[in-house]
Amino acid sequence: MKLNHGLELAYCTNVHRGETWAETFAALEQHTLPVRRRVAPGRSYAIGLRLGQRAATELAQHDHLLAFQRWLEKHDCTVFTINGFPYGSFHGTRVKEQVYAPDWSTPERLAYTEQLFELLVQLVPPGGSGSVSTVPASFKGFFSDMDGTPMPRGTGVSPVGLGDAARRKAIFTHLTACGRHIANLAEKSGCDLHLGLEPEPCCLIETSAETVAFFNEWRASDRSIEPLLRHVGVNYDCCHLAIEFESAAAALDRLAGAGLRLSKLHLSSALRVKPDAAGRAALAAFVEPTYLHQVVVGRAGSHEVRRRFIDLPDALADPAPARFDDEWRVHFHVPLHATPGAPFSDTRDHLIDALDWLAAHPGACTHLEMETYTWEVLPPALRLPIGEQLVREYAWTLAALAQRGLADPALAAHCAREAGA
Repeated sequence: MKLNHGLELAYCTNVHRGETWAETFAALEQHTLPVRRRVAPGRSYAIGLRLGQRAATELAQHDHLLAFQRWLEKHDCTVFTINGFPYGSFHGTRVKEQVYAPDWSTPERLAYTEQLFELLVQLVPPGGSGSVSTVPASFKGFFSDMDGTPMPRGTGVSPVGLGDAARRKAIFTHLTACGRHIANLAEKSGCDLHLGLEPEPCCLIETSAETVAFFNEWRASDRSIEPLLRHVGVNYDCCHLAIEFESAAAALDRLAGAGLRLSKLHLSSALRVKPDAAGRAALAAFVEPTYLHQVVVGRAGSHEVRRRFIDLPDALADPAPARFDDEWRVHFHVPLHATPGAPFSDTRDHLIDALDWLAAHPGACTHLEMETYTWEVLPPALRLPIGEQLVREYAWTLAALAQRGLADPALAAHCAREAGA
């Protein structure tokens, strides 16, 4: 939905199952339209669309695309952003580190992302802005020269086919090709199109400093790519950077100061806990076989990172004693509208700081997307019916935005009433 200062807000439909276009469209009708009727009556409604490679290929068929365009018009809906991170299956199967594959060293990732932009340019309003979020270049476990990050155990993943230097070179080559493709589409359509690489723990770019270094390395490899940085930037996921114990204001200042485009802000929150006996015991409820739940260990009340684990079971199995001031931050997206309860807290403070920064820098980023994709694997005590969770997340988010002059208070009040707040 359209907010103040040209902001667009949506929830990411990666929370719903859907690998084929038929499944994706069914989820829009079953889940998205009922939420739309509750939170945005009488208003145009924005959709954050998740399309895997199979669904994108099917949607690209003329009849399917035309039917979807007519459906959007009928329901006064728009698509301004696509989640192009998971290439393949994302629910109901083991995803773990395979979510980063194929990575940006492969032609498959390039072709898939270019196809998403070819679809997006036909879905955004004329002259509008459209974004796609993507993997953080690669996963550190796919490389052999990443200091301090071991290869994942028991996953069968290895950097097959390319050495580390060749993989890096291929990543930059494919990003350059994609940037040029996006620039050409933008010029022909008059739309503002942009790709956002999404920093994430244990990936090739995980911190704001690593992100800046990555883009500087890309610049150094090919000075001609500078104009492309209007079209290839960063998708800032608040959950991910909070897990890294970063200050949102400092991280966003660093990215903007390096001349990097903020393509999109993911409004998301992570688990945090003291790793004492009670905390470790409670974390057992969050161990599940679908997603990777990286753990970053830091000093409570500071930005100091002490250690990283690739997955939650690795952290729980580690025999080393915790320091008295250790804090664990776990890559497990938790709902925005409520704390997970003792012994846990969450990282909504990082999200609030990011919104404060945005209020102080209006126009720095106009695409906002709520992304709590873990509904199916949340412990039962935290799991509301999916429609209720989404309405309550809208209510929390719009209230936070309205408090900062970024959203209409009347819209926030309406959503609060719908959520029963």
